[in-house]
Amino acid sequence: MTWMIRYGLVLLFTWLGVEGNAEGIKKKLLYDQHTLADTYKYGKQKRRFQWDKITVFLDSLEAFQERNDGYGVLMNYKNRNGEAPLTEKYVTDKYGQIRDTFGVNRYQGIPLYRLDDVKMPFRYGQDGAYVSVISDSADYFQIIPATFGGVWHVPKKYMKLIGPLSIKKVIFVDRTNQNIATLEQDGDTWLVRSMNPITTGANRPPYQQPTPPGIYFIQRKLTEMLFLKDGSDEKGGFAPYAIRFTGGAYLHGVPVNYPHHELVEFSWTLGTTPRSHMCVRNATSHAKFMYDWAEVENTLVIVFD
Repeated sequence: MTWMIRYGLVLLFTWLGVEGNAEGIKKKLLYDQHTLADTYKYGKQKRRFQWDKITVFLDSLEAFQERNDGYGVLMNYKNRNGEAPLTEKYVTDKYGQIRDTFGVNRYQGIPLYRLDDVKMPFRYGQDGAYVSVISDSADYFQIIPATFGGVWHVPKKYMKLIGPLSIKKVIFVDRTNQNIATLEQDGDTWLVRSMNPITTGANRPPYQQPTPPGIYFIQRKLTEMLFLKDGSDEKGGFAPYAIRFTGGAYLHGVPVNYPHHELVEFSWTLGTTPRSHMCVRNATSHAKFMYDWAEVENTLVIVFD
């Protein structure tokens, strides 16, 4: 069932009969530096913005909101709400990292229980995940995750209620094409605000992790996000205009390595291949644009292939 995580609402709502409407997307850029074309070359590859998938995601989000009234965000950054119990089945890699059978890490994970069994979680949800709230009891919320569906119990300490809302701003991170698009709803139309190259997370454990697919709320913004050198407690530098959306994954500008402190606008690696430590690197001015434009707990980040 890992396909449900990888493609999320695209497949979930295709199954429900939701179809995309490409005419509902129009370009009206607010940020026009380093802008990519709809299709472009990277070496011998032909890359593109996957407007077909993006359109289905947007239609799916609107349908999801029409079907539900209350919403929430799953939260367990750095296990601050407690280490999730082990799932019924799990995998441990050679670095000691534990994942459920759907590939979600236990670290920073949120335990999700089947409705008929709250003794042991069946799987983990991801920090920052966008969910609808069906009901609540003394100890649990009953939720439907936007990414993979199903109805689940989640202990209340792992979730923050958002309340009724209408998402108007969405950031799309395409891992396959290494590009990013920001969109904003205006009436029945979604306006494209920027189209830029990025670098997503590389799969080189234990320090570099892929940017996880999913649908997340923006949770926090930092003008400077400090990072450590791999395998040490020594400060390595900072990433400017950082926007956290899941676990330790941020949208941010080009990292600055100490002892330097001057901001760097662009890197030749942007738009090439996954190279980061789970984060999504942008041109620094584009990160600043998103930092000013996006709203905490009212803007979604959708990571897809």
